[in-house]
Amino acid sequence: MEAIGLAVTHEGTCLLAFHNNASPDVLHHTLEPAGRKHYLERYLAGPYLLDPLYQLAIRDRKPGLCRFRDALPDRFRSSEYYRQYCERTHLLDEMDFLAQVSERTTVVLVVGRRNRMFTKAELSRLQLIQPTVEAGIRSIWRLWNVRRTEPHGLDAMHLKLTRCFSHFGESVLTERERQICQLLLRGHSSKSIARELDIAPGTVMVHKRNLFAKLDISSQYELFSLLIDELRRS
Repeated sequence: MEAIGLAVTHEGTCLLAFHNNASPDVLHHTLEPAGRKHYLERYLAGPYLLDPLYQLAIRDRKPGLCRFRDALPDRFRSSEYYRQYCERTHLLDEMDFLAQVSERTTVVLVVGRRNRMFTKAELSRLQLIQPTVEAGIRSIWRLWNVRRTEPHGLDAMHLKLTRCFSHFGESVLTERERQICQLLLRGHSSKSIARELDIAPGTVMVHKRNLFAKLDISSQYELFSLLIDELRRS
C-alpha cells in the first residue's frame, strides 16, 4: 500500500473484506485500541448492514474507486448511523478502492483524511494508481485467505443479523412500512424513498407517521436504538 502514501497524504487506512454471505473481515487498520473497539467491534456487531460502503461492495456492479460522499443516500449525514459510526471518526474526506476478489467477496481499502479534502489533482493521481492498488489488494487477500484457520462458508451470525434487519418491526408493521423503515435507517429522505419505491412523497410521510406510531417512537434516534437493541438480542 506504499503507492497510496506516495500519491497522496492521508491520516489512516482500513482494509475490509465485505461478503454477501458473511460478516465483514478486517484485514488491516491504523486505528488506536479505543478507536478499534468503538468503530470496528461495535460496527461488526451488526450496524455494518446500514453502511453505504457495505451496500456498494455487495452490488453486482461497482466502481474500482469512489469517493465515499458520492455513494451516500441524500440524508445520510442526518442519520443516527452517521452520527454514531462516521462522524466520530472525524474524517473530512474518504476515498475507497474496491476489488471484487471472488463471487461473494469484495475487498475495500479505505483512505481517510481529517484535515482537508482531496483535490482534483490528488483524485487524478489516485485514479492513475488504481490498477496497482487493486493488484495489491488481490495479493493481500490471497495471502490472508490462505492463512485462514477455517473456510469462509455461510456465516450464522451474519444470517441472524440480516434476518433481524429484514424482519425488523414485522409483528406490527406492514411490508411497505418495513421497506420505508429500512430506507430511513440507511439515511434516505422521504423524496429519496419515494423515488426508490416509485410512490409519492406524501405517501411516504403517511407511512412514516404510521410506523412511528406503531413502534411508539417519535424520532429517528429512537428508531435506530430499537434496531440496535434487536441486533444485540439476535
